[in-house]
Amino acid sequence: MNIRLFSALLLGVSTATLGPVGCKQATDSGVSAAAGKSLGIRTDWMEPKINPGNDWYDYADGAWMKKTQIPADRSSVGGFFIADQETEKNLGQLIDQIEKSNPDAGTSTYLVKTFYDSFLDTNAIDAAGMRPAEADIARFEAITDKQSLAEVLGSQVRADVDPLNATNFWTENLFGVFVTQALKGGDVVPYILQGGLGLPEREYYLSSDPKMVALRTAYKAYIAQVLKAAHIEGADAKAAEIYALEMKIAKAHATREQSDDWVRASGLWTQADFKKNAPGLDWDAFFQGARLTPFDSFDAYHPDAIKRLSALVASQPLDAWKDWLVFHQINKNAAVLPTQIDQLHFDFYGKKLSGTEEQRPRAKRALAAVNANLGDALGKLYVEKYFPASAKAEIQGMVGNIKAAFAQRIQKLEWMAPATKEEAEKKVRGIVVSVGYPDKWTDYSELKLKQGEPYDNLQAAEELRYQQQLAKIGKPQDRGEWWMNAQLVNAVNLPVQNALNFPAAILQPPFFDPKADAAFNYGAVGAVIGHEISHSFDNNGASFDATGAMRNWWTDADKKKFAEEGQALAKQFDQYSPFPGLHVKGELTLSENIADIAGLQAAYQAYHDSLGGKEAPVIDGFTGDQRFFIAFAQTWATKMREAAMRQRIATDGHAPGMYRALTVRNMDEWYKAFDVKPGDKLYLPPEKRVHVW
Repeated sequence: MNIRLFSALLLGVSTATLGPVGCKQATDSGVSAAAGKSLGIRTDWMEPKINPGNDWYDYADGAWMKKTQIPADRSSVGGFFIADQETEKNLGQLIDQIEKSNPDAGTSTYLVKTFYDSFLDTNAIDAAGMRPAEADIARFEAITDKQSLAEVLGSQVRADVDPLNATNFWTENLFGVFVTQALKGGDVVPYILQGGLGLPEREYYLSSDPKMVALRTAYKAYIAQVLKAAHIEGADAKAAEIYALEMKIAKAHATREQSDDWVRASGLWTQADFKKNAPGLDWDAFFQGARLTPFDSFDAYHPDAIKRLSALVASQPLDAWKDWLVFHQINKNAAVLPTQIDQLHFDFYGKKLSGTEEQRPRAKRALAAVNANLGDALGKLYVEKYFPASAKAEIQGMVGNIKAAFAQRIQKLEWMAPATKEEAEKKVRGIVVSVGYPDKWTDYSELKLKQGEPYDNLQAAEELRYQQQLAKIGKPQDRGEWWMNAQLVNAVNLPVQNALNFPAAILQPPFFDPKADAAFNYGAVGAVIGHEISHSFDNNGASFDATGAMRNWWTDADKKKFAEEGQALAKQFDQYSPFPGLHVKGELTLSENIADIAGLQAAYQAYHDSLGGKEAPVIDGFTGDQRFFIAFAQTWATKMREAAMRQRIATDGHAPGMYRALTVRNMDEWYKAFDVKPGDKLYLPPEKRVHVW
């Protein structure tokens, strides 16, 4: 499912005093480390001899790039990885404590321990062989006609609640379900979205790029290898049939650009509309299998793709669908099936697709599986130990300041009509911001896990999540609902809720440090906060009003001016190229890039407002503005393997970090802070700088 309903997105006091090169050297104002606050930025990451105006990223992160090695079990590293490593260490300590305990059955701690231990026991997994999946495989083999096929296709549906996956979705079920308020407003409805692919998205199937062609060849071989490892007869012939079916599914899909056009992609359908508009699939049987029969209002997010996929169900051989179901059931559960299958899965998805050299240690993968399936059970323990109330209070204060700065910036826009300004200000002031963790944790009391049965436990966790999502349908939107674990290093904007989530785990270095001065924290986590607020006003978020309903609250002239600024930013990013012939896609990454520049501008204003009219202190030779911009660039320190870089650019709405760091080119204040002049490689004339908000 290719839908972006949600966005995304090291500290220490250095003993060296590195004055910025290529800019005016600040003189010490006599203020001692901002009344005890540390520098924040990492001077040991920098290449101070480089002119910031020629290579800003290398100036801020060049030394880090040279000395940093991508671990063999990773495809990339960067600021998020650094924070994630600390979080993983803390979670590992919690797991160690849980492992030594003897929790009562049914408690959250018991569920975490049972799930973790079962996932970790590869000897038991290998001994069980394919037995855990036999009932599912038999269910697929028992399909006798297209009606029973439709019911099974419905029964495979699960609701995704992970915005990271929703951002760059590829689901191995033919249709995906997402549950939230309808785009046009009203109560919560199920969204029906395109799915059915084993590769990230349609471009991987249809592109003539030689690297994509090679990946398709490897994928076809992988399908056969998995079927053979699972002792499925006729594996080679079935693999060819499965691959051919997926090629047709890929051609039926909406493009990424069509998927990102929220206004045109979405529309409310009844069950009768599915039968009339998308013949081929027995929709009564499908909705029965998916337990969606009681509901009669759906957001058909990919209407044309739904029509084409439904027609494929009718036109393609029954045996092809049955084999496709078998393969994908094995593929998506590879981590809890025999080691041979698990290793094959990594060899393709890890090595070939992402360039990762080694599989992550099983214990860390078990921890990740707990996070994905019992996230709140572990998250509650995490915040109790590692997230102090003082950090939450400080971030809430920053959020308030940045929201106020954004509202002020709206009022100062010369090109926006008063009526549009009023709607925009109402929206920004009405954003519900949740910091750290949810007010209400997920209830796992109905989850039944079995010791030593990781396959069954995974199915049970997914089933509970589906039931809980279905329970929301037909009810008013809960604007305080969380879509991320507290222990996830990320943040998210929720346009249909007009709300933001800032998990506890992102509120640590290199994004936040209570010991650092305001310039660092506003440039780092402040820019993240501003980014997420700004998603409410990017090229997609601006289509939603203060209630979270998709509604046009713009005048035609305002919309035209906004679109012009967006196009200028898209063209700017089109120019960035990591490899010959491979360019960042400015249109694909536009909403993230708009949020970056608008968020950075709002964070900058909020930082200066926080000074209360006083001059920012100079620390170790760096002015406040210099620390602010360097902090921003260092959060985007990024090193990626080539395969991962190519996958990111082909499929992801986020530009690689080294290019996001160049957002500063659009801020007049950056030029002043680092004395960037005409003739410098990154210099943009004032009329070429994109401001948007």
